[in-house]
Order: sequence, then structure tokens, then C-alpha cells
Amino acid sequence: MSRFFKGLCVCPAQVPVSGKLRADCPGFRDNGFTLIELVMVIVVLSILAIFVSPKIFDSQDYYARGFHDETLALLRYGQKTAIAQRRIVCVAFDSDSATLTIASAEPPSLDCNTDLVGHNGTTPYKVTAKPDVNYAAVPTDFNFNALGQPINALGQLINALDQPSVEVYGHSQTVSVEADTGYVHE
Repeated sequence: MSRFFKGLCVCPAQVPVSGKLRADCPGFRDNGFTLIELVMVIVVLSILAIFVSPKIFDSQDYYARGFHDETLALLRYGQKTAIAQRRIVCVAFDSDSATLTIASAEPPSLDCNTDLVGHNGTTPYKVTAKPDVNYAAVPTDFNFNALGQPINALGQLINALDQPSVEVYGHSQTVSVEADTGYVHE
């Protein structure tokens, strides 16, 4: 005959002197985890914390990648706008930002005197880096002509040796602008 106490089976005939419950008692339920299971969970969580937390708390790499992608998008937008509007689009760089402006008059005017409205409605269309992220070297300013080709400040086509390229410090890929076509790529 057995008695139930708080959901656990206590067999009076099988209870040793110490008062511990026996696993071979009919109706015995194992509630909880063993010490080995708890230790293994703590070990696995510790290993994950060692490898994952540096990635979570060091956001510098993510900011560099984001700034690289934003610069790539800005240059592509500038090239496509130059073709669509049949105007000169100027790209100006600082150490941690890039800005697009557009010529208000048709070519041959090289005077980019109007801020270009960005795809999200911001004026001027500008990308700015997060703190501690910048270009590896300040890129040279250049323009896109009405055909989408990169040109210098004098309106001359940029040759293949001087084709524009942009590199973000801390990111391995470089954004390049093809001299002949203006194609913007990584």
C-alpha cells in the first residue's frame, strides 16, 4: 500500500532510514533535471557567449558594411538619375559622407547647383557614416554625365586608369565606377 504526498509516491515498505524516495516505487514521477543536464546547459551557453557576444557588442563591422552599401546605393542612384534627367550629377565626398547634387540646366552646364532629392525624399541625398566609420582615403569628387559616364570637374571622361573607386575603412570590398559605362559595382 502506498501513500501520495505532494504528487510523489512514498512507499512505506521501501523507504530507507534516510527518508529518500525510491525510483522503483509504483507511480513515482521524475520531476526536474539532473545535475549533469544542468551543468551541460551552462557549458553550452558559456561557449555560445564566448563566440557570439563579441559579434553582438562590436558593431563596427556592421556599421562599415552598412556605410559601404549606402555609398554603393548613392552612386547607383546618382548614375541612374543622370541618365533619367539628362543632367550632370555631381558626387562630393568628405571623410565620412557623400552627397549628390544635380545641375539645374542641361549639359554642357557643369554647375551642380541644386540638391538632389533622394529616393526616400531627403534633400540633399547624402549618406553619413556612423561614429568611427569613414572612407579609407577621401575619394576624389567626380560627376556623372547625361549618359551615366563618370567625368571630372572639367567635363572630360575619366580614363580607365583613373576610374573612381571608394573604399570604406574596415570593409574589404571596394566600390568601383567603370570608366566607359559608369556601371557602379563592388
